[in-house]
Amino acid sequence: MNRRNLLKGLTLSLGATVISSDLLAKVGENTYSYRTPKNPLLKPLDKAVTAITLGAGNRGMVYGDFAKNSPNELKIVGVAEPIAFRNERYSKIHSIPKKNRFNTWEDVFKRPKFADAIIISTPDYMHYEPCMKALELGYDILLEKPIAPTEKECRDILALAKKNKRIVAVCHVLRYAPYFIKMKELIANGAIGEVVSVQHFEPVEHIHMAHSYVRGNWHNSKKTTPIILAKSCHDLDIIKWVINKPCEKIVAMGDVKWFRKENAPAGSSDRCVTCAVERECPYSAVKEYAERQTHFLSVLDVPDNIPNRKEYILNKLKTSDYGRCVYRMDNDQPDHYISSIQFADSVTANFSMEAFTSYHGRRTRVMGSMGDLVGDMTELVHHDFRTRKETKFVPEAQDVKGYEDHGHGGGDWLLVRDFVNAVSQQNPALLTSTVDDSIESHIMGFMAEESRKQGKIMDIKM
Repeated sequence: MNRRNLLKGLTLSLGATVISSDLLAKVGENTYSYRTPKNPLLKPLDKAVTAITLGAGNRGMVYGDFAKNSPNELKIVGVAEPIAFRNERYSKIHSIPKKNRFNTWEDVFKRPKFADAIIISTPDYMHYEPCMKALELGYDILLEKPIAPTEKECRDILALAKKNKRIVAVCHVLRYAPYFIKMKELIANGAIGEVVSVQHFEPVEHIHMAHSYVRGNWHNSKKTTPIILAKSCHDLDIIKWVINKPCEKIVAMGDVKWFRKENAPAGSSDRCVTCAVERECPYSAVKEYAERQTHFLSVLDVPDNIPNRKEYILNKLKTSDYGRCVYRMDNDQPDHYISSIQFADSVTANFSMEAFTSYHGRRTRVMGSMGDLVGDMTELVHHDFRTRKETKFVPEAQDVKGYEDHGHGGGDWLLVRDFVNAVSQQNPALLTSTVDDSIESHIMGFMAEESRKQGKIMDIKM
């Protein structure tokens, strides 16, 4: 039995509504609080799995924090990170000896294999080469999405993983979120009859968009990856996963409408710290980083013990891209993106990614022949057409620190938990997002981007 089949076997019936045996409590009229049951394939570890982290930025910190929280399951024994502040911070957190601290990922592979696994959380364009090298040396891999910037590179990684019989877990963390596991389970067990269509919406939130895809590391698709992969491959993947049918065709549209030089307000300047109208701008870097000091501030690598934190941040904004005017960046990532998808058996889906929202959190509607599902990641509502009964499912899940508003639904550490056990047992069946499971949604993303650029409907060929 593998993880996918397991999801189908943990159910019981309550009237016409399918409810999992992970039911914890009735918290209101037709409302149930639940958490995903522990995967029975998981076993106690004889010893902690050891891993080397390539890239000690935000995502590297998230996966590394699992080791900090569960030291008997995962131990970080090495790090490669060119930014000295991050290298020092990560090494201190995980007590990494100096001999196992590296500036570049290439340096790691100059030594014989000295851990069980590699965690790849480098920038998107730096996934392929370290992944291929790690596979050559016999490491199992936890690979941040997207797999790689091109379809050929994704297929190369898949081929080498199969050839060398290594585990490559793609960080499609939504597959491990209790909310989406429940959605897939209800669909698989016939709660809404035959699936007819899906509407899925990703509200990026306007500040997140400005931070990551206008000013930030992903602002230029040619140097990183298109936003449909950098941000929304999670969403294409979760649509494909819950429908569980092959994708046949895809068409997409979108562009940069607002974050353009011609939309810059009169009196504005290249940087927020010198801008005469900064106080009226909703995208002010001064307000976001220096005054609000939200979790986005982590990209500026601000030390904990400095006498004047605000002054330090303002100085950073004078030289960093994060202090530049959002209307004067060399950004090309669409700030709105829509895609229509044809799956097998005449199932259709619409996906919309929108920058200009005041909120995070995916919204999904699944329409079936006998009912529908409506959810926003805080609750999932099932309507049964036959009984006209409404049942609400409220997941008990908590995003890890720093990702409370990113809509991962608690999937980050649940993925790492399953990856660690899969490596320990050498059994990829514990995972739902191995590279062979995840590659189809990446191809959907590549074809969506081609469709957007060419104005054509694209066939999906596996």
